Amino acid sequence: MFSQVNSIGLFGLNAFPVTVEISSAQGVPCINIGGLADLSVQESKMRINAAIQNSRIKFPKAAFTINRAPADVRKTGSYYDLPILAAMFKVTGIINEDLSDCAFIGEVSLSGDLCFVQGALSMAIKAAECGIKRLFLPIENAAEASVVSGLQVYGLKNIRALVSYFNKFINLEPEKPAEPYADALLSVPDFADVKGQDAVKGAVEVAAAGFHNILLIGPPGTGKSMIAKRIPGILPKMTFEESIETTQIHSVAGILNKEHPLVVNRPFRDVSHTASSVGLIGGGSVPKPGEISMAHNGVLFLDEFPEFDRKVLETLRQPLENGEITISRAAGSVSYPCNIMLVAAMNPCPCGNYGADGKACTCSRKQVTSYLGKISRPVLDRIDIQVEVPSVSYDELSDNRKAESSQIIAERVQKARDIQLQRFKGTNIRTNSQITPDILHDVCVLDSGADTYLKTAFEKSGLSARAYDRVLKVARTCADLDGSEIITKRHIARAVQYRTLDRKYWQ
Repeated sequence: MFSQVNSIGLFGLNAFPVTVEISSAQGVPCINIGGLADLSVQESKMRINAAIQNSRIKFPKAAFTINRAPADVRKTGSYYDLPILAAMFKVTGIINEDLSDCAFIGEVSLSGDLCFVQGALSMAIKAAECGIKRLFLPIENAAEASVVSGLQVYGLKNIRALVSYFNKFINLEPEKPAEPYADALLSVPDFADVKGQDAVKGAVEVAAAGFHNILLIGPPGTGKSMIAKRIPGILPKMTFEESIETTQIHSVAGILNKEHPLVVNRPFRDVSHTASSVGLIGGGSVPKPGEISMAHNGVLFLDEFPEFDRKVLETLRQPLENGEITISRAAGSVSYPCNIMLVAAMNPCPCGNYGADGKACTCSRKQVTSYLGKISRPVLDRIDIQVEVPSVSYDELSDNRKAESSQIIAERVQKARDIQLQRFKGTNIRTNSQITPDILHDVCVLDSGADTYLKTAFEKSGLSARAYDRVLKVARTCADLDGSEIITKRHIARAVQYRTLDRKYWQ
């Protein structure tokens, strides 16, 4: 007897179709599994035998040979338990219905219950692409997979429910498409509480509007971290495509909210300076996403920037440039998207007072140079906006008036982002920070005064080609915030101003 059912495999974010083929014959009861399986797949035999017994399903004794095609692609993970069981039920006649339009994903416990699996959304998307109409998976994954259009998703509590459904003993309704659920942003602190620092808040607004990387540098206690942690309150709303992309990564990483699985708020990942390169960019024998990928379409906040290991910071160079990180291992290569807004905060020296007004720096020149030297010029060159955070005066701190709220700033940011979405409609570009060289001068049109000013700044400051491009992109965002299609001298001057601190501190 022979039968086969459909399933989906996953390696990183790369989902691929898998066909579980099964042949049964008389003989000593056994289960032989092939198809380039890892240990977790081989252990399916133990889980399947126990699940059948504990579910009290009458199962004929036979010898089963199981193959998961394509046989030359390595299969990892425990989510092949359910498709193997479905194939066994089909070949033994326990299930007689045609399963050609179905796919099965899920790990089975010893009791017969189905367990939550990671990466269900990526597998559901691939199932729909392959023409699958019905997807059966653990009930805890049903809401996550239900966002895929054109696919009926059935959440199962256990394998008895699978058998009962196909034998018409029970009626299961497809999962209703998950409704976007915006987590309350009331817990995000408001910019209205930040005293002074108007210039810094203006720079953060530009960064949020165009999704530009930003570096905050200044003495301790000036509000660098305070400002950074208020950025989530001014970020523009996620598009549905961005939401799906981010949800896929969080699903593979296993950090989704099971009740409200669709990520609708932009991530804000606050990473400790003790993080390793694997923790930051991802890794492992089966590569998992790191913090930079989990911040995709959101913010990666690195406080105490120079305290990170220099080798760890150097790993940021390629993903910051390309918006994607590729991790290669013996088992294969995985690419994770990481289109992020990097927010870095740092003191200018070990004691923190180098360059500060009215405060004496106790560090030697060598200590300052060594401290700043932990951040290489190539990394610094990839940060579009560099802004100094000065000490706040007593008059500013004692002023009882509220500053401009996050809501007001967010409205301006959203308008600027809407302009960008309209400008780049029909392309893969969403924000000004992603403008490619082939269209840079088409979308960054300068008036004569702006062109003259930029030429002078380029020659005097010795800007690199990368810095030149990034100045234009930041100026484009400044113009969008002003509602101007043409970039003026004022916009260029503001963008150039944001590229001066590397000359002051790293010269």
